[in-house]
Amino acid sequence: MSFDSTLQQLLATPEVTLARVSPDRRWVAFVWYRRNVNFDVFLVPCDGSAPPLALTLTLEATRLVNWTADSKAVIVEEDHDGDERARLFSVDIDRPGHMHPLTEDRPPYFLRGGCLHPDGNYLFYGANYDFALSRLLEPTWVYRHDLRTGERQPLACPRKPVNMEISLNRQGTYLLYSLKDRHPSGRQFHLVDTEGLQDRELFNFGDQVKVFARWFPDGESILVISESTNGDLPEGFNSLGVYHLPSGSLRWLVHDPQRTIEGAWVSPDGTIIVDEIRQAAHRTSWIDPHSGVESPFPSLPGNLLPIGRAADGAWIGLYYASTQPAEVVRFSDGASSVQDLISLTQVWDHTGLRPDRLTPAESMTWESPDGLKIQGWLYRAHPNPKRAVMRIHGGPSSHAEDRLNPEIQSLVSRGFNVLDVNYRGSTGFGLPFREAIKVDGWGGREQTDIAAGAQTLIQAGLAEPGRVGVTGTSYGGYSAWCQITRYPPEIIAAAAPICGMTDLRLDYETTRPDLRPYSEEMIGGSPAEIPEKYAERSPINYIQNINGRLLIVQGAQDPNVSPENVRMVRQRLDEFHIPYELLVFEDEGHGIYKPANEAVLYAHLADFFEAL
Repeated sequence: MSFDSTLQQLLATPEVTLARVSPDRRWVAFVWYRRNVNFDVFLVPCDGSAPPLALTLTLEATRLVNWTADSKAVIVEEDHDGDERARLFSVDIDRPGHMHPLTEDRPPYFLRGGCLHPDGNYLFYGANYDFALSRLLEPTWVYRHDLRTGERQPLACPRKPVNMEISLNRQGTYLLYSLKDRHPSGRQFHLVDTEGLQDRELFNFGDQVKVFARWFPDGESILVISESTNGDLPEGFNSLGVYHLPSGSLRWLVHDPQRTIEGAWVSPDGTIIVDEIRQAAHRTSWIDPHSGVESPFPSLPGNLLPIGRAADGAWIGLYYASTQPAEVVRFSDGASSVQDLISLTQVWDHTGLRPDRLTPAESMTWESPDGLKIQGWLYRAHPNPKRAVMRIHGGPSSHAEDRLNPEIQSLVSRGFNVLDVNYRGSTGFGLPFREAIKVDGWGGREQTDIAAGAQTLIQAGLAEPGRVGVTGTSYGGYSAWCQITRYPPEIIAAAAPICGMTDLRLDYETTRPDLRPYSEEMIGGSPAEIPEKYAERSPINYIQNINGRLLIVQGAQDPNVSPENVRMVRQRLDEFHIPYELLVFEDEGHGIYKPANEAVLYAHLADFFEAL
């Protein structure tokens, strides 16, 4: 099969990116990517009695935010060309396609969350905007929006920017919201009533400790995940507990340094689902909150991610692997194999692609120069072309996993071995590994982890010297810039950074305000506090070292890594007479996501790396 045909089939294969079981446990709402022309929200009954139904069908990316308490509608958000200026809508499940607007189009602020009160009259969300004075804010405030009168009342006013999480209990009496007023490395949670009469700190286990909080269906119990239980510094692992709001009591259910808990959530029936990730693979379990008894879910090839229990007792989850597009499945407590999973989305009916056309991911490990063990996912082309492309994930608090990726699969089909790298700082290997990136800060030893991966490919005969390229989006794009400016062509011969930071000070000043604390956490302070470090770790200051080939990719509407990064680095490249290619997508933001644009990008990447 030709490259063009393979790419076309890959980009016509739907992928579920998010799914949530309704409060009444009868429905699953989910985001289906590439089923239509963009991201859209679909609905399917938990019992599989009907095929999926499109709740939205738009040209823009439309994503799921929340269910309403009565399970009769969902809240969705939509921006324009990836500008992240989201507008909220409600969509009744018995009126698919009718998106009822709740907030204004193209707002001047960035909106976080979106929870509808059970009476349908009030909407709650975060916004970095003072509606009374019509002015932008650095911090994000919590608002109650009266949908009848349009009045927006601030319920809580944090002092510092935060990428806020906000949730309403099912009864509509209290909101949980996160803030970072104490330290960029920490996260605390406050509780505020929906009248705004009382706003109080609920969970604070240390200024530099991250805590997560999720409501139970009873509206009185809260699931807590914390990096510490003693109110001091992070302990090096996550603990999990249940807090009872009326009594103020907290009971820890899991406090074990051997566990690598990355997340947990509550099924609509009140069961706790625990997501433990080991070596970048999900290994999940469930806990009865009353008895504290924990039971494992089946360990299957790929990743099984349960999301909740249906009304008939069956489990609903996502299942995916590098040879299996992510889809919604149902399964019983007795499931023990992939054959026991019942697909609710029937993905193979919507694509001409077949599993035997996909390349499986192999776990590969190597040592960084300081001895730290690094893992990645290797995709082998056959026969061995002895050339390779390394893909670097964004975040950096994220990880590459055994999951179908059209970019990777298209490069393999074009004749490249591909290595998807989990450098230090990645999730999925425990908290000490994730936190290791902060020892040096961005642009430190995680970049030697990546370069060591290139050298391992060469030593293993999977690439010859001078035949390794690198690409990635966001922090992956930044890393591609670091690689091409630090290493000779014998190690890194070509780089294609996508929406990657080039000047860390400039990026800090032009990014969304709620993202700035992340830079401070990861680098060790703000540009005003440590200007030398921001300059030292900025690839723009090492442009003169580039001896390999360079392709710059950018979304023109990106509010995260602004196009100003590209403008400034192009000016520096021209000053040093360094050749480069430029590919700008006018209708994209932070990343290239529209399938039509992906087709252009992935073909261009393959052509660019063809010279390896």
